[in-house]
Amino acid sequence: MADTKQDLRFFKVILSSIADGVFTVDSNRVITSFNPAAEKITGVAASKAIGRQCSDIFHSDVCEHCPLNKTLETGVETIDRPVSIINSRGEKTPISISTAVLKDDNGHILGAVETFRDLSAIERLRKELTRKYSIEDIISKSPKIHKLFAILPDIAESESTVLIQGPSGSGKELFAHAIHNLSPRNNKNLVIINCGTLPNQLFESELFGYVQGAFTDAKRDKAGKLVKAEGGTVFFDEIGDLPLPTQVKLLRLLQQREYEPVGGTQPIRANIRIVAATNRNLKDLVAQGKFRDDLYFRLAVVKFELPPLNQRREDIPYLVDHFIGKFNARQGKRILSVSPEVMKILMQYDFPGNIRELENFIEYCFVVCHSSIIQSEHLPIELGQADASILTVGKESTTPIQETIDEQSCIIAALKKHKGNMTLAAKELGMHRSTLWRKLNRYQISP
Repeated sequence: MADTKQDLRFFKVILSSIADGVFTVDSNRVITSFNPAAEKITGVAASKAIGRQCSDIFHSDVCEHCPLNKTLETGVETIDRPVSIINSRGEKTPISISTAVLKDDNGHILGAVETFRDLSAIERLRKELTRKYSIEDIISKSPKIHKLFAILPDIAESESTVLIQGPSGSGKELFAHAIHNLSPRNNKNLVIINCGTLPNQLFESELFGYVQGAFTDAKRDKAGKLVKAEGGTVFFDEIGDLPLPTQVKLLRLLQQREYEPVGGTQPIRANIRIVAATNRNLKDLVAQGKFRDDLYFRLAVVKFELPPLNQRREDIPYLVDHFIGKFNARQGKRILSVSPEVMKILMQYDFPGNIRELENFIEYCFVVCHSSIIQSEHLPIELGQADASILTVGKESTTPIQETIDEQSCIIAALKKHKGNMTLAAKELGMHRSTLWRKLNRYQISP
């Protein structure tokens, strides 16, 4: 009996000294103990908590699907699940919870225990870092990007035409959105026009509109996309793909702020701001006669270049955190972070698809990950194989030749399974369709 009392005394001392909140419930979900840290985090005294249902104390966003109830019913533990509670002051408090059953010496369930950690300080730090390293929806710690952050409000305030250069997936459209949102035109539309998606013969009619009788199927007048952008901003994405005949008309739009619909004879005045982007070197295209030099100089009044992700690796942890938050909200999941092993892999990967590729990797992980931490086994095949040497730390590493053979085998197997369907094969392999094409060319594999 003396040993039991001593054990209970030690147990109370331990519970009183730890920073995590701890409470126990009996088999009827009635609180039987409530430590000082639990009092501090919730703002509820132990004397008021003990004897009440935990749902009376924890007004949480998971009460309808209570993890503690699930643990009591199934015996399955919860580990570090992020939730939010409303404390006694009516404030929303982020916490992470873990649950486990309590059993006697004979294995009979007596109740359950829940431990929880206050994440308020971490959340405040995260928000502070986000504010420090972000503008609009752009997140970066890179000195090169921060130089752009410093002048972006001035660029937005001006009416000058802007040319954004950078590789595919580097965030050019995000900068176009930021320029529009920070500008006096932000109460009007931002119209996005991809210069590489429409056939040449349709591009002008989509952009400028057409009048009745301009061509066979023109049964009535139709306004172009420029009308929707009146008073706002037009973003020409991949402007290096713009056909030469249309370049002439765009030049007129830039010089005179007017255009004519296809088949029309009367010019239309346009009150628009133009932002353009390209992943190609326009100076080279000018030298090749594929892009007008006068149009280039009109576009490049304000010009800046975005570096690829492998030249701003310090951004990867912040982008990973951003995408995890984004997909948690979209998919209703509660993933906390990636493991150190996964972060090491991401930090060493070359990212030919840049930020867009990183976002796709995280989205893939959300599909296959059912725990709170993304582990290496959740990574797409492409990423895992590209960094096989990292994943096998402490084991005998495979040779580059063997890694190549393994990758070729996986690609061939996926193509056979889907009867040469590139889209389905790429999806199974966890890579972009364009990436799969590059690998087919590299390995000289025919789909």
